[in-house]
Amino acid sequence: MRAGDHFIQAWRMHAAARWIPEDSRVLDIGCHQGELFKWLGDRITPSVGIDPLYKETTPPDRHQFFPWTFHGRLPFPESSFDVIALLATIEHMPDKSAVAKESWRLLRPGGRVVITFPSLLVDRIISVLASLHIVDGMSLEEHHGFSPNELPDIFEREGFGLKKWGKFQLGLNNLFVFERV
Repeated sequence: MRAGDHFIQAWRMHAAARWIPEDSRVLDIGCHQGELFKWLGDRITPSVGIDPLYKETTPPDRHQFFPWTFHGRLPFPESSFDVIALLATIEHMPDKSAVAKESWRLLRPGGRVVITFPSLLVDRIISVLASLHIVDGMSLEEHHGFSPNELPDIFEREGFGLKKWGKFQLGLNNLFVFERV
């Protein structure tokens, strides 16, 4: 990752962290190398991160990390988590309904799904920045042209209430917070 990627990632984590209550057990889907947990520090209880690109560089201290790809049902018991984070992740996943359904199963009542999701314009901007070697623009080919406007319906069909939908990063990124009702 380049400096530009780290800057964008930190901004994204800052926007999401406000919606992750203290002492939460978090499932970070698309955790990369565990950056969100490092950002949150001792604010959260031991948590779990999954990412197909995860590579253990140092033994995990408090958290567990797995190099998994999300494919429907995950190997965790029902109601295992207080928060599920999908930061710059859900746009890479072709079946967003399966994500919503599995989130419902894994969250405790009142639990939250915190999602950041770029606007469709971002792909073109990232492509230009990548050509200038400012960012790496990870896995752009996996963006499925999905509009952020479609996300609330998907999660509401599975029984979530939309708690927050706002824009950040100069309006180019969306923050969604859904709550299990």
